[in-house]
Amino acid sequence: MFVGWGSRSSVFGVRNSLTQGFKRLNSDRQRTMNLSERTRQFQSVFRRKRPSRFITIHRATWVFGITLSVLMTIAAAWHLGVEPVAQLFSKLDRWLQYPHVWLAVPHNDTHWLLLPTLVLSGIVLWVMSASPRPKTWSRLIVVAILLALTIRYGIWRSLTTLNLETPTEGIVSLAFYGMEMLSLFVSGIRLYLFLGSQHHNVEADRLQTAVLDGRYQPTVDVLIPTYNEPPEILRRTIIGCQALDYPKAKTAVYLLDDKRRPEIQALAADLGCHYLKRPDNRNAKAGNLNHALPKTKGELIAVFDADFVPTRDFLIRTVGFFQDRDVGLLQTHQSFYNPDPIARNLGLEKVLAQEVEVFSRYFQVLRDTVGTAICAGSSFVVRRQPLEAIGGFVTDSLCEDYFTGVSLSAQGYRVVYLNERLSAGLSAETMADHIAQRLRWGRGTLQAFFIDANPITIRGLSVWQRLAYGEGLFNWFGSIFRILFLFLPLICLLFGIVPLRMTPQEWLYFVVPVYVTQLVSFNWLNERSCSLLLSDIYAVSQCFPIAFTVIQTFLNPFGIGFRVTPKGQTRDRLQFSWRLAMPLLFTLGLSVVGLGHGLKLALMSNAQLLAMVHDPGLILGIRWVWMGAAYNTLILLVALLTLLDLPRPDPYNWLAIKRTVSLQMGDQLVWGTTTQMSEMGIKIQLTQASNRAVCSSQFGKPVKLSLPEESMTLAGRMTQVKTLDGICNLEIQFYRLSLPQQRQLITFLFCRPGRWYKQSVPGEFGSLWLMVKILLIQRLLLRRQPQPVPLQVSQI
Repeated sequence: MFVGWGSRSSVFGVRNSLTQGFKRLNSDRQRTMNLSERTRQFQSVFRRKRPSRFITIHRATWVFGITLSVLMTIAAAWHLGVEPVAQLFSKLDRWLQYPHVWLAVPHNDTHWLLLPTLVLSGIVLWVMSASPRPKTWSRLIVVAILLALTIRYGIWRSLTTLNLETPTEGIVSLAFYGMEMLSLFVSGIRLYLFLGSQHHNVEADRLQTAVLDGRYQPTVDVLIPTYNEPPEILRRTIIGCQALDYPKAKTAVYLLDDKRRPEIQALAADLGCHYLKRPDNRNAKAGNLNHALPKTKGELIAVFDADFVPTRDFLIRTVGFFQDRDVGLLQTHQSFYNPDPIARNLGLEKVLAQEVEVFSRYFQVLRDTVGTAICAGSSFVVRRQPLEAIGGFVTDSLCEDYFTGVSLSAQGYRVVYLNERLSAGLSAETMADHIAQRLRWGRGTLQAFFIDANPITIRGLSVWQRLAYGEGLFNWFGSIFRILFLFLPLICLLFGIVPLRMTPQEWLYFVVPVYVTQLVSFNWLNERSCSLLLSDIYAVSQCFPIAFTVIQTFLNPFGIGFRVTPKGQTRDRLQFSWRLAMPLLFTLGLSVVGLGHGLKLALMSNAQLLAMVHDPGLILGIRWVWMGAAYNTLILLVALLTLLDLPRPDPYNWLAIKRTVSLQMGDQLVWGTTTQMSEMGIKIQLTQASNRAVCSSQFGKPVKLSLPEESMTLAGRMTQVKTLDGICNLEIQFYRLSLPQQRQLITFLFCRPGRWYKQSVPGEFGSLWLMVKILLIQRLLLRRQPQPVPLQVSQI
């Protein structure tokens, strides 16, 4: 998704070069330049200087370092008893122990205290049932309730719950409070954006009529950048791009080979698409795309990663938006035709949606409300003129796509997000590759703090656009917070620290309403793309490497360059990622020790605990800490299971498709139903009485297949026969397919409009049952056969 290039050079030098380059590009003389001269100009401007022998300490690193140093100095002074600091926190602690009367619990009756939770969650449940998909009125009600509860909770949490009795407890309490308040602030931004969220599907219906009628049909160049992807993956992508429903005279497909492979050049020649290469790999994918700009001339440019295959109506649904001259870029939803490794390793391919699916269905829709939808690097269309005006795809970061969208927005162009599944690609196939891909995205996004295209400081963006971009940047710090939340209960249990002060009545009156309402509504807010519990599995499984990458980026932002995510790999055995598992195993061990150490406290009566802490407000904090440790232990156990990669002996992905099929085997004709298909073969289920002869056929016997619904005829050989409960199941491998047959097969498998559909993830209670099932009831992983059915393939 977010890909690009980085090096260890001075950002300030590059900044000066960029500034000079933009001035030249915007001058009157440059406006009259021809395209090739202008492109050579900005390519020379963006060429990086040779890395210095010394690591440059950037301004953002200084800011974060100084801020952290100041906080650590205050904590150390308080811990050492420096009088002004100690007196300040002592007075603050006494003040917090006597809050204002309007923050007091109005009644001690449990039934009365539960009333706000029951009433508000009941209203939310009614709204969700009346409006299964968020609408304007239902969004307004739910968001108003959540924002009111969040503000109420934040005020109470700030003015009554901090435990500053000792420096150690105070430091832990303030750290916990700070992380929680930052998370609530980000949640508030998302809720506000959610109020204005909209989908452009109806607009696409209206705008596509001009394209279909021929009134608006600009020329389009389709670019497919590639580096080391296997030919079979590129073949399906090229064929899919060539099958687009758009005038052939106004489209051109270009394969941009950055590895200069003769076999890929031959593949492009066989399929009839343009082939471009360059002498070096400067700036990786961004440089590859920029190299193609002066060699192409379409008014619009569509970009697909090497593994992404568009549906035939991709251009029909997207090009119409560019009738508005203010639209600079349009990004579409990203689907995948194989499950991500977390879902696959847990055996939940049919339950869990892709992690990127959550981003596409929820976060992209939120950001589209203020024009900050993120260019994801594939399956997007961009207008050539503004792209050239900003100097081409941004080369300063690993996330050339992200910052290209930011630069277009800053120039006043609209970046639109169309939440339609108009393409599908390959997700990472192992947990190591999955996390490595996330690390590249994280490092590239956080490089925003070190380049001119920083969405927080770049000119031309509104306040809400900066907040929306800032929320995305903050997301990467969430991994650091998740690690701290993993260790916080352990520290409290092992050292007897209570991080917050509250009574059971306060917990029922202030805490339960906001968290129960969030649990009830979270799955509805993100259109059932994820749940809090299941998303926490993803967060914990990758929090340690991402947190390390965040810290590393601020110390040396351009120290690591672009790395391609491997695709199309095979493996014939189980693989466990020990390197990724070690910090999780260490944390799990500490969690078990902490749980055992705190079990005695958890089983004590309130009277016994009160004798220990001498403050009724701290009793619930002790139990709260123990429950947090128990929850973390459960999540860690499930997260470790995600690191066990199952075998994948077949490089091709079997898609679940049901079609009527006839088999001609010599003089015998039988009928059946397809169950799964790939580019290399087909699986068929036969139920006729005459199947006995077929099931006794020898392997390798030639078969002629016909799918009458698709007017498709293919040749193959039988490779496997299984009979179960009188039902014969065949597996047939295709052979001797002509190029037209290959085109027809790939177009049928990947390119039909409406081919990919969204997955509905269960809510919190269903997710909790899934977690228990994974740990206690699920069949043994060692005996489980690899699941070939991908997540988002329609069972048609």
